[in-house]
Amino acid sequence: CDGAAAGDACGPEGSGAAAAQAREQPVLEPVLPAPAEEQNGTDGAKAPKVNCEERNTTGIDHFTLQILNVSQDLMEFLNPNSSDCTLVLFYTPWCRFSASLAPHFNSLPRAFPTLRFLALDASQHSSLSTRFGTVAVPNILLFQGAKPMARFNHTDRTLETLKDFIFNQTGIEAKSDVTVTEEDWEGPLPSVLTKGIDWLLLFSVLFLAGFVMYATVRTESIRWLIPGQEHEHQE
Repeated sequence: CDGAAAGDACGPEGSGAAAAQAREQPVLEPVLPAPAEEQNGTDGAKAPKVNCEERNTTGIDHFTLQILNVSQDLMEFLNPNSSDCTLVLFYTPWCRFSASLAPHFNSLPRAFPTLRFLALDASQHSSLSTRFGTVAVPNILLFQGAKPMARFNHTDRTLETLKDFIFNQTGIEAKSDVTVTEEDWEGPLPSVLTKGIDWLLLFSVLFLAGFVMYATVRTESIRWLIPGQEHEHQE
């Protein structure tokens, strides 16, 4: 887990080069609209920061989160020629913060049926993590079409804070009767940690140990080639 984000995020698995590139990515900030002229009076409504095209829900009975597998590309699910909005979660199954967020994120499609919700394992999509500057998980981005517009930066990741974030960005109100249910704890996003081997960390430790051993052996072999060292050895 990475303590950079107030100790409430986990660092996704990936190569050192990918992580370095991710750190070089500019920090994504919410895109604000151009300042409008001030309205007379105090009843002017605050304009949304992202004007989302709400999808047609006719004929859709079950609203749920879609999880991308390792062979699916996020860009295939985002239409660059559309202004519809998608909330995308970058997570890892071994991160306890991702697991605690899972039931709350699972309930969001019912609260906002006109929006789309996707989730992907950041350790399996390292190129996307680098592209969008996702250096820690869980990480939530709001897309309009294929363009990232805002990042969820709250440390309190609950259904209510997620509702507030979406409303503040899009102006779309959540359904008031939606709560976290027992089904949301079961899936589709897993709320139980998956134990596994961090192969990148294991490889790094083995490489470092091998390098130290090699350097030690080379140092001992070169020592006797230095002038004066062989006489000291003979004495």
